[in-house]
Amino acid sequence: MLFGKSLFQSVVERLAEEAEEADGPPQDPAYRIVGLSSGFVAESVEAAPGEAFRLDAYLALMPEPQPESTEPPAVPPHLTRLTIAEIAEDLGLSADDGREALAEKRRAFARLNHPDRQDATFRDKATTRMKIANLLVDEAIRRLGPA
Repeated sequence: MLFGKSLFQSVVERLAEEAEEADGPPQDPAYRIVGLSSGFVAESVEAAPGEAFRLDAYLALMPEPQPESTEPPAVPPHLTRLTIAEIAEDLGLSADDGREALAEKRRAFARLNHPDRQDATFRDKATTRMKIANLLVDEAIRRLGPA
């Protein structure tokens, strides 16, 4: 406490005194926001002289629309490999793989084969691949025994 007042009280009083000094005499109400160098004026839509220029500048930033292809997309080669042996080969499973290695192989396989990352026409094949791959990885983890 300084001179019978707490530190907090003395700081509050000093701030109040500084605020009174800064306010000074009352001023006329201003129609501008203090601190801005210009006022706000709404542009009228009807009388905007450079509207065509602004529209052209905006549209220049947008990519050109691409015409949709009428032919179906080609099947990715990895989605044609649907047998258990082919998927096991794509996974690259080995007897030396631990739990972490198997989890990483599952994630890497999913990055390439997950149905959400495929074209809608190939999602059934991707789903089949993911089901078989998950089955193979789960079986490999089960063979490792309890954690």
